[in-house]
Amino acid sequence: MTTTPCFTVDAFADAPFRGNPAAVCLLAAPKPAKWLQAVAAELNLSETAFVTPKKGGFGLRWFTPVCEVDLCGHATLAAAHVLWSEGLVRAGESIRFATSSGALMAARDADGRIAIDLPAGALRPVKVPAGLAKALGCKPVDVCRGGDDLLVALRDERAVAGLDPDLAALARLPFRGVIVTARAAKGRRGVDFVSRCFYPAVGVPEDPVTGSAHCALGVYWAVELAKTTLRGFQASARGGHVDVTLRGDRAVLRGGAVTVVRSELLA
Repeated sequence: MTTTPCFTVDAFADAPFRGNPAAVCLLAAPKPAKWLQAVAAELNLSETAFVTPKKGGFGLRWFTPVCEVDLCGHATLAAAHVLWSEGLVRAGESIRFATSSGALMAARDADGRIAIDLPAGALRPVKVPAGLAKALGCKPVDVCRGGDDLLVALRDERAVAGLDPDLAALARLPFRGVIVTARAAKGRRGVDFVSRCFYPAVGVPEDPVTGSAHCALGVYWAVELAKTTLRGFQASARGGHVDVTLRGDRAVLRGGAVTVVRSELLA
C-alpha cells in the first residue's frame, strides 16, 4: 500500500501549540484537485499544503477545508520547514516553490527562522462597504482593498482585541476575508502593529496567524509608519509574531516553525 507522509506544523511559532497549524503532505506525484480537497477537508486545518517534486524545486498547492486558495504564507513556511527538517533539502540550501502565485522562495536564517518571499500586492482605498461596521460591531477608521481581501484599520489595539464579529455577516461580504488592524499599543515593545484575520467565506472563521495578510499589512503600515521593516503581532487566541520586510513589490516574512505531528496518510 502506498502511503503519503503528512505533518502538522505550527508556523510563525517558536514553541508547540502557538502560531498557526498547517498540514503538509509530501506527494510523490501530482494528485487530482478533488482528492486534494478531500484530504484538506479530512485534516480540517485552516490550510493544507501539498508538495510535489519538480525540476529545480517543488510544486506547492494550498487548500482550506472547503476550497483551493492562490496564496498561503503560513503553510508555505510550514512546507519549507518540513523539507529541511526531513532532510529532503540540505540545511544551507534555499527552496523554490512553483505556485499559482508564481515562484516563491524560502531560506533559513542563521538563527533557524525561515524567510519566505511573497508578492506584496497593492492596496487601494475604498468606501466602507455596506454592512461592514455592523458585522464587525465597530466603526472603521480606514478601509482598503488588497486583492480579494479587505483591510480595515481600527482606532487602537484594544478595539482589535475586543472584536466579536458576526461571522455569518462577514461571509456574505464580497471578499475572501477581512483583515482588521491597528497600531500596536505603546506598551507592546518591539511590535509595530496588531491584527486579526477572519475568513469565514472560505471555511476559516478566524485564522490564528496569517502570512498572506501580513503582505497587505506590511504595505499599509510601511506608509503609515514610514518604515519598510516591521513587526506584526496577530492577536488571535494562539497568537504569533511575523516580521515583514518590503522589497519593491515583494514582502519577505520571517518566523519560526515547530513540527507537532508526523503521520502517514493511507487513503
